Amino acid sequence: MSRLTGLKAKILVDQYKKALQAKSYVFFEKGNHNLNIIGVRNDSGRADIFDDFISLFYKIDGEWIVDIYPATTEPGTSILKRPINKAGTAILVPNQYRGVYKIDTHGGKRKYTALCQRNGKVAVWRDNNKNGKPDYVGPLANGMFGINIHRQWGSDEREYTGGVSAGCQVFQSSKDFYEFMDTCNKAADKWGNSFTYTLIDERDLSAICG
Repeated sequence: MSRLTGLKAKILVDQYKKALQAKSYVFFEKGNHNLNIIGVRNDSGRADIFDDFISLFYKIDGEWIVDIYPATTEPGTSILKRPINKAGTAILVPNQYRGVYKIDTHGGKRKYTALCQRNGKVAVWRDNNKNGKPDYVGPLANGMFGINIHRQWGSDEREYTGGVSAGCQVFQSSKDFYEFMDTCNKAADKWGNSFTYTLIDERDLSAICG
């Protein structure tokens, strides 16, 4: 994790806020631990590495804090090559999903607490050409697909995504993930167990930053 405070945090907050406002998305600024959970999808078009970011933007006693975590926002390459769903592998469509997530149990045999899609629908593309590369086009499907925000099971030094995601938003580091969840639990104590997740593209930030 990278944590920014002070002027560095404020500069980044201003950039992200402008990027979200350009899309008419909300940016939370009131009170302590009122979380903006924002994923940024790298424009590389690669799904085999953790080259995306999930960041938290929130205030404590009026001061901004920004926590930045390496992650992947696409399904892993092995799932893209062998879709679990016959319609194709789910790829989350960039959007703001208001109040869709809650702290709940994620996983099958290996159950643990994560941010789970329980409170509403999300939009996905279905990639079914099995070439191992994510396709960000095609018909949209809206529904309860279990597009959760969780960790991967390997070493924190793991570089390649493999099968860590079937469409979920996945942290590269377990340590980072549990720090993220600790912040989410503090937010839930104050604001309730309902979280908004916003996914944007790298070019959305580039348009603001020049």
